[in-house]
Amino acid sequence: MSLEGKRIGVMMGGLSAEKDISYKSGQAVFSALKRCGLDAVALDIRRETEEEIRSAIVRSGVDIVFIAMHGGFGEDGRLQHILEKINVSYTGPQARSSRMAMDKILSCRSFQKAGLLIPKHRVWRKGGSRFFADLFLSYPLVVKPSAQGSSIGVSFVDTPESLSEALHLALKFGDEVLIEEFIKGREITVSVLDGNALPIVEIIPKNQFFDFEAKYQKGMTEYVVPAVLDEAIARKAKADAVAAYRALGCRHSSRVDMIVSKDGRVYVLEVNTIPGMTETSLLPKAAKAAGIDFDQLCRKIVEMACLSKDI
Repeated sequence: MSLEGKRIGVMMGGLSAEKDISYKSGQAVFSALKRCGLDAVALDIRRETEEEIRSAIVRSGVDIVFIAMHGGFGEDGRLQHILEKINVSYTGPQARSSRMAMDKILSCRSFQKAGLLIPKHRVWRKGGSRFFADLFLSYPLVVKPSAQGSSIGVSFVDTPESLSEALHLALKFGDEVLIEEFIKGREITVSVLDGNALPIVEIIPKNQFFDFEAKYQKGMTEYVVPAVLDEAIARKAKADAVAAYRALGCRHSSRVDMIVSKDGRVYVLEVNTIPGMTETSLLPKAAKAAGIDFDQLCRKIVEMACLSKDI
């Protein structure tokens, strides 16, 4: 479709722990849209308030917002709610879906309701009983904040003695913590673009799991795309990724992180509604394997936002 006469604001920055990654994504998207000949402006958000968002929109005169703000305000529905309130179209899921996806506890409930396989887990709330954390779960465990991205605050716990320290770290990022059984297997991610699964990416980190360092430090992770998987497992992973995307009511683009266990079962871990958007990020890698280059991908996402009704 034609985007003639439309001004696109690439929104980046914010105050989350993922701010630096947001700037990388935002600048990459901004450059791509400019290469496409589109009228794009970079919107650097320094305060996470409705006043700041309104001011940025009015000052720049944008018609569509490409959200490149990772974590917190940019992903948990607050930014989306403001944009809906001021009647500005934007990329990614709407406010309710964003909030559900960012909250790992709500996500788990949605995945279970959709019949998807997820790791056994327990929820730990600030001030909770220590005994509850161990209930029905065997070590090793993965401890993660309920509402945080990029593996920030996540710990791998293999002894009861190290659980308290992991909980203390996770609670720095919120009052609820998800404690999951550790599924040993192959880490994969399936990006979903406009409701369709893209080629699967296998993630092979040098660290124990795909943590912040493995995600963002060059040379710490190997990526195989398309992943070399049994055909039936690959079909199952793609179908489950689309089902997870739909269970949360996502739109445009999202990335579904999964584990394929040694016995071939596919576990859904979480959905990232504002995936990284540098040319070497996982969604662009998958799109490239499907014949969609980075510039085309950015344009396509904007076109989908232009067609969407956000209110």
